[in-house]
Amino acid sequence: MATVTPSVAPAAAPPAKGRPRRPRVWRGVVLVVAALYFVVPLLASFVFTVDDPSTGFTLDAYGQIFSAEGFGRSLLLSLGLGLVTIALVLVLTLPAMIAVRLAAPRLRTPLEVVCTLPLVVPPITFVAGISTVLRWGPDYLASTPFYQTIIAVQNPDFPLVLVFAYVVLALPFVYRSLDAGLGAIDVRTLSEAARNLGASWPHVVFRVIIPNLRSGLASAGFLTLALVLGEFTIAQLLSFQTFPVWIYTISGSQAQVSVAVSVFSLLITWLLLLLLSSAGARQRSGS
Repeated sequence: MATVTPSVAPAAAPPAKGRPRRPRVWRGVVLVVAALYFVVPLLASFVFTVDDPSTGFTLDAYGQIFSAEGFGRSLLLSLGLGLVTIALVLVLTLPAMIAVRLAAPRLRTPLEVVCTLPLVVPPITFVAGISTVLRWGPDYLASTPFYQTIIAVQNPDFPLVLVFAYVVLALPFVYRSLDAGLGAIDVRTLSEAARNLGASWPHVVFRVIIPNLRSGLASAGFLTLALVLGEFTIAQLLSFQTFPVWIYTISGSQAQVSVAVSVFSLLITWLLLLLLSSAGARQRSGS
């Protein structure tokens, strides 16, 4: 009688021991040092604004912000310059970047070099060149139609020359934001699918590509607005009263108010950054 020998399953191999986890203490140290680097100056500035040697703790400096002379006019000017700068820099960069990705990928490197070149040009050198051109213009363009143009761009109520300067300064940040957004989606596949369905090129750009770039566009817009609201050198040397120049102007006579405005604007900037980050996270989770 034949006997049946039961098959014996091979013994399971013992789990391989991975590399022992080491406590990442250095991460906490780096975070603490970074927090101290940013929080301590902000806290010292806040203490300076609320500490009155005669009365002690007071919030009068923050109460005087909105009633200070020139606050509303300079803030509205900087906000207007920021919005026009955002619109102009996006009109210049977004179509060019989409065209390069779809039709001329070999031009991507030259476009990147051109857009990031302002990072290596010092602002003081940049504004010196602008000042030279503005001084040269009225002398050599007086008999041409461009004379009124070069006068109009220096209108103190809304100096377009600052917009042109801010567009150049914002190019590297806008390019990086849009490049990251375009790299996260397959632009060629989306555009070809839309074209095969009969969509025109404006429809492809405004109804297909741009809705998928909301996070990149928001990042580019926020960085540009933060740059305009914080830029001081060009506006000061060209003698325009923007918001940072106004803060510097009142610092001699109302030091506490100027520091309070700086703290207030910094907190508003951080709040916008948090809102932008949360909006980008919601878009990524939804997609």
